[in-house]
Amino acid sequence: MKLQKILPDIIKEVVKQTLESIMVAEREVFLKENGGTKNGFYVRNLDTVIGKLENLRVPRDREGKFRTKLIEPYRRRDINLEDLILGMFASGMSARAVAQALESAFELKYSPSTISQISQVTLEEINKWKQKKLKSRYSVIMLDGMWLSVRRDTVEKEVVLFVIGIDEDGYKQILDFEVNPSEGAESWAEMIKRLYDRGVREVLLFVADGITGLEERIKEYFPKADFQTCVVHKVKNTLNKVRAKDRKKVAKDLKRIYQVSTEEDALRGFEKFKEKWGAKYPKVVKSWEQELYKLLTFLRYPESIQRVVYTTNLIERTIKEIRKRVKVIGALPSVGAVEKFVYLRVAMLNDRWSNRVVNGFLEAKEEIQDMFSRRHS
Repeated sequence: MKLQKILPDIIKEVVKQTLESIMVAEREVFLKENGGTKNGFYVRNLDTVIGKLENLRVPRDREGKFRTKLIEPYRRRDINLEDLILGMFASGMSARAVAQALESAFELKYSPSTISQISQVTLEEINKWKQKKLKSRYSVIMLDGMWLSVRRDTVEKEVVLFVIGIDEDGYKQILDFEVNPSEGAESWAEMIKRLYDRGVREVLLFVADGITGLEERIKEYFPKADFQTCVVHKVKNTLNKVRAKDRKKVAKDLKRIYQVSTEEDALRGFEKFKEKWGAKYPKVVKSWEQELYKLLTFLRYPESIQRVVYTTNLIERTIKEIRKRVKVIGALPSVGAVEKFVYLRVAMLNDRWSNRVVNGFLEAKEEIQDMFSRRHS
């Protein structure tokens, strides 16, 4: 899919305002170094890799000597402005960081003093998005976090908590995110409450990692919702607790529990697993036995969506895509910078997903509607 079809209008506006601000600052430096006076702007359109930027205001001087270095290089090269703008936001929009981003993308050298004022997404705009009303019904809501380096007083790892919802028609959206020093039931509780405050009332299934106390927090606001512990996380944790020589065999036997289509088959698979490994790894077997009821929840859902809802992989793929962008930046300079960075990625991903039904949900639509009717009638 072409980039201009993915990026929402907000990104085009940010690019336009950013280019205009850079050119104005560039003229200021030119006049200071060469003399002369300002002479307003002329307006032009500019075809870019993200689509046409209309009514771009290009500054000029009265003597006609000033020429921006930005437009021509931009027209000659296939610049990835998505990375450029994300780099600007991720840096907290500091003049030095913007100059570095432009040098990297355009192969042009701008001093930080040239870029003194850059338009930016405000935190107020992000907060407004976080308070936007949501749909009342979601088939599935997934919860997971991404750890990254953030500077407050010092640089430390913090977690960005993500909430992805799949509505009753099978369309997914990132509903919320939050930067938090730690991940736990209490950290998630505020986000769950916020979902309710924004209008969510009926949820069939929550999917999350095995966070102690999380299910109870969810039930406070969504008492009729089912809870699914991520099977993939559970398997990984299990394999870390057995000897290396046994891991392949244990992994194969665990598949007989979760790679089935009915609860009866899963329970038979667990009994065989318990019989084979109970003596050697009693704590592992006991852990599975205690959590089996929430590890097998997915088997009560339509078969066409079981492979989607037994794990948080759907949200983890999203996190992986965002993390790729973070790697080239390193530690983000503030919580505000993280918010801006993530918000832009969220806006682009939500726009990309707006016309895509998640695999299996179209086939399961009637069954899902029936589940809503029976549970929330």
